[in-house]
Amino acid sequence: MQQHVAFVVPFRFETSLRFLRAALDVPGCAVSLVTQEAQAAFEPDLVRRLAGFQQVKDALSASSLVDGVRQLAQRLGRVDRLIGVLEQLQVPLAEARAALRLPGLSVDAAVNFREKSRMKDVLRAAGLPCARHAKATSLADVRSFVAAVGYPLVMKPIDGAGARNTFRIENDGQLAEALGSFPPHATTPMMLEEFIVGDEHSYDAVAIRGDVVWHSISRYSPSPLTVKENDWIQWTVLLPREIDGPEFAGIRAVGPRALSVLGVGTQLCHMEWFRRKDGSVAVSEVGARPPGAQFTTLMSWCHDVDMYKAWARLMVHDTFDPPQRKFAAGAAYLRGQGHGKVVRIHGLDVAQKELGHLVVEVRLPKPGQEHATTYEGDGYVILRHPETKVVEDGLKRLVSIVRVELQ
Repeated sequence: MQQHVAFVVPFRFETSLRFLRAALDVPGCAVSLVTQEAQAAFEPDLVRRLAGFQQVKDALSASSLVDGVRQLAQRLGRVDRLIGVLEQLQVPLAEARAALRLPGLSVDAAVNFREKSRMKDVLRAAGLPCARHAKATSLADVRSFVAAVGYPLVMKPIDGAGARNTFRIENDGQLAEALGSFPPHATTPMMLEEFIVGDEHSYDAVAIRGDVVWHSISRYSPSPLTVKENDWIQWTVLLPREIDGPEFAGIRAVGPRALSVLGVGTQLCHMEWFRRKDGSVAVSEVGARPPGAQFTTLMSWCHDVDMYKAWARLMVHDTFDPPQRKFAAGAAYLRGQGHGKVVRIHGLDVAQKELGHLVVEVRLPKPGQEHATTYEGDGYVILRHPETKVVEDGLKRLVSIVRVELQ
């Protein structure tokens, strides 16, 4: 029986469209697009493949999504699934599904994943390791947390994603500066968190009806917060080939339990976690959606499987074939140095000569391109090899010789 899927893409982001195109390739699936963009914003070839197109006033609003899905159903027949990939979408999607009586992540679970303070309350109540934290709605809340935990600490939005508006605070002066830009209020609470010292990783897992059936592990170098604080850093992420040994035993034990207590259903989830110097692990944040920053692409290269299509089949048909990890892979994120637009890229000839045999995907910045404002950078290069150390050494060499100049 064919499934009619309403896929929500609030704005025309290329990452969202890559997942949408994957859903269009799922057998036994008709896909309609719900967006607040005009139809003319999308490529004609993509629009022709859609079962339906529905523009709504606010694609991040549950009520708008409900209205949009109902209009699709009136024209095209019953809608069976309502899905989307953006972090900011997960609660509205859950609320709309509840109103429409469609399957998917519950509202309570979506809020557990989205509200980072509540997330950590749930994890700590279950005895799972995470940083000490507090939800601050006033300056008094901030002072109380600082008195109890001390410096350094991390301040970020309660519903943040991608290290946006996230600050490492090491003294009273930095705290005053951060509070001047983002003062906590009852309507805009902030998350205060103990700063954990350790190596930062991700744990990306597929769950079906609450049971984790597959996972991937990666390592950041340096951490996203350090990258955000230093806009000149060209950072890397490594997906080692070997992830089932004792090195990652801690997160393999903690990860599935954390997803379970948060209420995961059928999802590809993205968890960020730390390994402290003593080897213990601590959960940082978890998103009930696919990872960003080309992680899904990297997982595809590691396993010789299109993980975008695998995610789409998971969300449409509740099926997933766990792939074998055949390679190590990693990405170097190219970030411009200076201010303005990209004018040139240095070191490409040397990089091609030394590392070209490892390169499987590349998106180079183009002269005249506006400098990216996110930590993902102006471009990226992906390396792959059966041996983890070859990829790790290649990434280090790549960011040491390639430089993006801005002017």
